[in-house]
Amino acid sequence: MRDTLGSEGIAGVVVVLVAVGVLTVHDPIVGAGVMILLAGLALIAKGIADSTMRAFGLK
Repeated sequence: MRDTLGSEGIAGVVVVLVAVGVLTVHDPIVGAGVMILLAGLALIAKGIADSTMRAFGLK
């Protein structure tokens, strides 16, 4: 995972997870909504990356 994301990417993932954790402790319903939102954004980013790679013939 470190080869793919690098140390800055791993730090970013940790910051996002900590922020969602703090939000979830404060209000679990909002925390769950934010997690669903982040999962949806990750799926969109993966789809864009896959289609871009296919366009360049890399996949």
